Amino acid sequence: MRNPIFKQAVVVGAGMAGLAAAKAIEPHFEKVTVFDRDSLPDAPAARSGTPQARHTHALLASGHSALDRMFPGIEIDLMEAGAVRVRLRRDFRLELPGFDPFPQRDFGYDQFALSRPALERVCRRRVEQEPHIEIRHRSRVTEVIASPDNSRVAGVRFEDVRGTQGSLAADLVVDASGRISLTQGFLEAIGSPKPPTVEIGMDQAYSTLVFEKPKDAPTDWLAVIHAPAPPHSSRHGVIFPMEGGRWSVSLAEDHKAPPGDIDGFKEFVASFRTSTIFRAIRAARPIGDVARFRMPCSVRCGYDRLDQFPRGLIPLGDSACRFPPIFGQGMSVAAQECCVLAGLIESRRWRADPLGGLAEAFLAEIQPLLETPWSHAMGELVHAETRGERPPDLEQKLSYGRALVQLAAEDPDIDRIVSEVRALLRPFSALQEPKLANRVTAVLAEMV
Repeated sequence: MRNPIFKQAVVVGAGMAGLAAAKAIEPHFEKVTVFDRDSLPDAPAARSGTPQARHTHALLASGHSALDRMFPGIEIDLMEAGAVRVRLRRDFRLELPGFDPFPQRDFGYDQFALSRPALERVCRRRVEQEPHIEIRHRSRVTEVIASPDNSRVAGVRFEDVRGTQGSLAADLVVDASGRISLTQGFLEAIGSPKPPTVEIGMDQAYSTLVFEKPKDAPTDWLAVIHAPAPPHSSRHGVIFPMEGGRWSVSLAEDHKAPPGDIDGFKEFVASFRTSTIFRAIRAARPIGDVARFRMPCSVRCGYDRLDQFPRGLIPLGDSACRFPPIFGQGMSVAAQECCVLAGLIESRRWRADPLGGLAEAFLAEIQPLLETPWSHAMGELVHAETRGERPPDLEQKLSYGRALVQLAAEDPDIDRIVSEVRALLRPFSALQEPKLANRVTAVLAEMV
């Protein structure tokens, strides 16, 4: 039985982070209103507010588990939408420098492969069925409103597609807009200290093309991940299955741009040190045109390092930390953050002021979730053209990572740990546990 303790919540953005957030907080509010500037389609389709949606997406095992907490039984919905079940890492051909391929091992975890628009539509349909959640299409939140004493959120101002402006009072505003400007603009407006922000400028560009999966497709893998050999190359390539018997093939490169035409697309793939992806797609039938996207930088906002954060404002997903999409961790991190938010509100609902200190607690608790994807973002600093402050121990960290990969190739137990960290099933700290660290140190000594 619902027992809401607050009147109104607002979620900015109806993407994956916003939909999960709305479901996470719904039990505690009489009403949750979700604003999105786009016209949200009835069928799975890319939209302008999610410019990366046409590119390959992955829902990791950790992401599926987190979404299942928000949307119980979502696995059935995913399969009905055409998702392909992929076993970690039995069904992956993982190509890493020096290991082409890396040993394929069955770690007993499944993840689901489908397009981002299809996954978003599954979750949005669930949210639309909730009587206490309203999704306002084609309505853009322009500003977060502060209380008279600037200590808390009072609501939002918004504008609809006709230019009509309005405001809505709210006890809680969740910024799932995917942009840092809304939260940082509010902090600046109330005179809050500017949070420390770290940027890594890798100018990573993506090109994606969907192919009809050939009848003679390889049977020893369902997905391919081809990683570059830095610092000499930053060219990534992935094949993931998707609904409708299709492949989503994405290419990425730092400081340059993969081609936007089919011939150039295939030439780029042919430049990889292995021919796996090229052989898979060379005779496959492309569907549609090449989608392109550019991400100038990864950004991590140090909101957790502020002494005080406005009561009633929660930035999550890309609004708090944005990292390279090529590693497929964004949706899963956002879903896990929503689980954190749900748990915190539930644990605090009996307090005199449940929202007091909620933002600070949330921002502190999500930091461990960000460590693994942020470590991948930091890895882009190996390229000389990448902008950003290089930590003094960067080379040491990179060497540690290379030794860890070598150990994982030889030892299935270590491979499981590394794979579970990458899949966000274990914290990044698992890679520094003393027993494992001692073995890595021994390998490093041999490499000198």
